Amino acid sequence: MTRIVKQTTTLSLSLIALFWVSCSSTVTSPQSYINGVIEPEHLSPVYECTDIMLQAIRNQSVTPPPATRTFAMAHLSGFLAVNGIEQAYSSKYGVRAAPENTHQEVAYLVAFTDSLSDALNASFVFDQKRMLARYRDDEAKANGIRYGKYIASVIIADRINDGAEPNQANFYLDHYEKRSDRLAWSPTGPFYGAERGPRFSTFNRGLFPGWGAQKSWVMEDKTQFQAIPFIDPDSEEFASQYQEIMALGGSESSARTADETTIAFFWEDGPRGVTPPGHWQIIAMNITQKMGLSLLEQARLFALLSMAQADAAITTWDSKYHYDIVRPETVIRTRAAEFGQRGDSAWKSLIPTPSFPAYTSGHSTFSGASARMLANFIGTDQVSFSSKSPDLVNWPEQLTGVTRSYTSLWEAAEEAGMSRIYGGIHWQADNTEGLRVGRELADYVFKHAFARKQ
Repeated sequence: MTRIVKQTTTLSLSLIALFWVSCSSTVTSPQSYINGVIEPEHLSPVYECTDIMLQAIRNQSVTPPPATRTFAMAHLSGFLAVNGIEQAYSSKYGVRAAPENTHQEVAYLVAFTDSLSDALNASFVFDQKRMLARYRDDEAKANGIRYGKYIASVIIADRINDGAEPNQANFYLDHYEKRSDRLAWSPTGPFYGAERGPRFSTFNRGLFPGWGAQKSWVMEDKTQFQAIPFIDPDSEEFASQYQEIMALGGSESSARTADETTIAFFWEDGPRGVTPPGHWQIIAMNITQKMGLSLLEQARLFALLSMAQADAAITTWDSKYHYDIVRPETVIRTRAAEFGQRGDSAWKSLIPTPSFPAYTSGHSTFSGASARMLANFIGTDQVSFSSKSPDLVNWPEQLTGVTRSYTSLWEAAEEAGMSRIYGGIHWQADNTEGLRVGRELADYVFKHAFARKQ
């Protein structure tokens, strides 16, 4: 006897679409990320829960590494809950199958929000109650609630000692040794020139030096996709990259075009926002909403995407502190002579330099992993789409009314990577190696995370 409970157990398929449309005014709000992105008839529990999570990431000003852990915990829990009913894919978690009469959406909502609560140390009880109130009180709903809570408890237990908690402190904790040569990273200042942007405290400690020590999600360990060594600072390649970033990335650059300047702001995704991987979560919702995916397949996609992003954060932060590479701002303003280059003590980047080593670029790795995962899942990279900036709080003058369009997923990934060059905060090597690592990591996660049962 099958354990699958189709939506037709409580609502006819035609009523489901009407139900989500009629709830759209309460599902979304002016602070929602799916307003204007998801058409009302395409709203789903996966999209609504993702939106709730992204708003919480913004409201708590969560930085990218812990944001990806949050995405992975919540989306993985949601997928395992639905998959525990359908029994379509295998996973390493070995969760027990759901009871025969279990409501899929209820199980998803509970598993997702319970895991989200743990990941962010915050309560989502009111969101959970609001969403559960839509479903008839019956055995299927009760089973869904119990099974969702069980799945969340498995994931929470699996991650409770994963190394994330102590490594959210900005101390090295003996994970990495600081390099002592001229390439060594040092805290960066407030030397950027964009007007009416965010303001940062200056010369901060490096962000999360131990994040790379966290237990991985799908990859074997943090070194499996570790970046290749940084380029030789005495090479012509380094000299070329130095000249490129100095010319293109300065706040007063005459070499950077107006479009390239917009690109720098569009992908900046700095504090008080959805984060760079969150930007790709919104893109994923946008491009998949009309694909007619089942709840199981929607849940699987976002679990794969989020786990790839979470492993991307781990391997990127490992590379950052393993190699400990200086930022362009520091070299141009104070160390140029050590590299045989002409510097400029008054030079400012266009956007703020983040407070951690340069190599590799998190933006590039997140974007490479996200674009490739979406292409793997859809079956093609050739996806045309348009996107607006998720958040205008940091750059309202620069991004209000801006829409960017792409003819492929990789085009968007490459643009996101180049945005850090146009912004003046990364070497080209940080970008190209980050894109490569992200792409290869996504292929690995897609192949190894969930195998289809025969």
